[in-house]
Amino acid sequence: MGIRKPAMVLIDVDGTLVDSVPDLAYCVDEMMKRLGREPRGEARVRDWVGNGVERLVRRALIGRLEGEPDEAEFERAYPIFLDLYADNTSRRSVLYPGVREGLDYLKRAGYALGCVTNKAERFTVPLLKDLGIHDEFGLVVSGDTLEHKKPHPEPLLHAARFFGVAPADALMVGDSVNDVKAARAAGFMVACVPYGYNHGDDIREAKPDLVIDTLADLRTELEKAA
Repeated sequence: MGIRKPAMVLIDVDGTLVDSVPDLAYCVDEMMKRLGREPRGEARVRDWVGNGVERLVRRALIGRLEGEPDEAEFERAYPIFLDLYADNTSRRSVLYPGVREGLDYLKRAGYALGCVTNKAERFTVPLLKDLGIHDEFGLVVSGDTLEHKKPHPEPLLHAARFFGVAPADALMVGDSVNDVKAARAAGFMVACVPYGYNHGDDIREAKPDLVIDTLADLRTELEKAA
């Protein structure tokens, strides 16, 4: 385990920078109520997030991680969720401990800094702005910016081209197996935090190059990296 000093650092949003589950769970539960169904609760929603809100809504409707709901019910539910989330993108969401310190260090140290998320741009940008970290990033790649999203390598390679950095000199920081798969496919190094959204599985099982307790702990690893 360990990393070399990168020229660029890309960071995931949900589960890495931001605990967005309180807002997502509120919207899921309100959606379910409007459909005349029982709310799902924050604990269950926490295991369902990480693949975009469409997938979250499908999981909420069937009450499990895998499978598909009735398509007519999904077509009714999805617009309800989108309207709710547009008004509740950041009301309950918070930065994780160590995020502010970690971003401040990366900026001071001169790293090219980007954000790569599967969250749609219409939700990503307001969330980052409301939490005061949007301007820390030289590039924000959302789930609908390109044709593909994580675990496809395209968003990471797009960022590498934008900053003029070779993939081998780039680091992805995330919380889920999607981040690890995307990094591996792109030829990036990858570090993960253990507190995020990985469907209840220990991120160490995905074998990232590094596991850090908080984003602030990345400083120690980068300062000792060759």
